[in-house]
Amino acid sequence: MLELAPPDIVSCAAEAGFDFVGVRLIPATPGEVQHAMVGDTPLVRETARRVQGAGIRVLDVEVFRLRPATAPADYEAALATAARLGATEALVAGNDPDERRLTDNFAALCDLARPYGIGANLEPMPWTDCENLAKGVRIVTAAARENGAVLIDPIHFDRAGNRPGEIAAVPRARLRYAQMCDATAERPVDTEGLLFQARAARLMPGDGGLDLGGILRELPADLPLSLEIPMETLARTMPALERARQMLSKMRRLLATLGR
Repeated sequence: MLELAPPDIVSCAAEAGFDFVGVRLIPATPGEVQHAMVGDTPLVRETARRVQGAGIRVLDVEVFRLRPATAPADYEAALATAARLGATEALVAGNDPDERRLTDNFAALCDLARPYGIGANLEPMPWTDCENLAKGVRIVTAAARENGAVLIDPIHFDRAGNRPGEIAAVPRARLRYAQMCDATAERPVDTEGLLFQARAARLMPGDGGLDLGGILRELPADLPLSLEIPMETLARTMPALERARQMLSKMRRLLATLGR
């Protein structure tokens, strides 16, 4: 619901019936609207007020991107803001071709996040330097931090060529939450297509061809699920609240078919 400011995303999620909400503190791309969401800003104070007033909790914050020149300590203000909002999870993107340095920086970010009660969740994405589940697990395991985890998102999971059976090999402690969405069964043929579909053209659960049932059967039944479903075309004609309600309804329907 990125057309909304963070406080309005909180209100929208609460009104739609969600238990949790995710907040983007740091933009994923330079082209996004830049919200002053780090530090003691008016927008942070209003977001915190909405969280408390709506009776909803913040699950995760994003995006903590690890690049070759990243100094993890620079993210402390964002982690402090996340803790102020009550978040327990931080989404991490690995954009460093040097796996040892990426692992060291991920470990340092885990260390920085731990005093705030926050876990660092490395999300494999096929266009990043952590492109698949196996590499994500390898990095998180090598970092050897209690609050380090790998984050599964079905669209990235599928586009990287992963299969649901691979999830069984991931230690339970390395799964803190998962994202959910759907997409066309046909995979984009290039990076540009991957990026566009992932950032603007996902589908609601059950409306596409991803093996969501297979993924959910392998994930722990008590794992928190986050719906990340950007749909730019639909957003032009359907208000955020209605989209949120439909997404939640379809996700619950899917879970019901699995006996969840």
